Amino acid sequence: MSLRRRAVHPEILDELPAADPRAVRSRRDLRRVNRVIGSCSILSRSLRRSLASAAHHAPLRILELGAGDGSVTLCIAKRIATSWPAAELTLLDRQALIAGPTGTAFAHLGWTLQPLIVDAVEWARAPTQQQPEQCWDVILANLFLHHFEDDCLRELLSAVAGRCNAFIACEPRRSFPALTGSLLLPALGVSADTRHDAVVSVRAGFRGNELSRIWSTRRTGWKLTERPAGLFSHLFVAVRGEPP
Repeated sequence: MSLRRRAVHPEILDELPAADPRAVRSRRDLRRVNRVIGSCSILSRSLRRSLASAAHHAPLRILELGAGDGSVTLCIAKRIATSWPAAELTLLDRQALIAGPTGTAFAHLGWTLQPLIVDAVEWARAPTQQQPEQCWDVILANLFLHHFEDDCLRELLSAVAGRCNAFIACEPRRSFPALTGSLLLPALGVSADTRHDAVVSVRAGFRGNELSRIWSTRRTGWKLTERPAGLFSHLFVAVRGEPP
């Protein structure tokens, strides 16, 4: 099948109730997949570079879209906490998935955690003054943007651009090596649901400068970087040239 164009289809995990045993297993599988593809390393390195010139005296303000159970963000926090010992973290997801031990682990690092239970599109459409923070230092997204068709993605990224100084997204790369990798997931012992969702994710993923083209519409003052990352991932970074 051709991978020239994105093909966005529903993923099984997105349709399951949070407490469904299949969903619980899929989230466990997803943590394993994130380790294999190196999402934490990719995002941590990009975050350090993007914030290299930021002031370290104030708490770092981070929002993650589609944060899930917060496991990837916790991995990132452990890697950068020595440079950023204080941070205000908002984890946005439409389901309440943050477990108590995860919140405790953030607290031990000196990071305060605020779950935000809302659909990302609703968040994007809400007036800026209704947001808990008018502007974050950085907004993160991991394996999240590929869920959206281009028109909805354009709306979401427009809101992101108005509410942060840097945006970093690690997404599936739409390529035959990535598709092959998704077909080999049975070697990791993941569920049939996860295997299905992995293939769907790759076909909805990104390559080239597809995200840059969506982001750049009527926006100036941003430095954009978009490239392959690792074996199977696609990285997009937008850094504001001037404070908002």
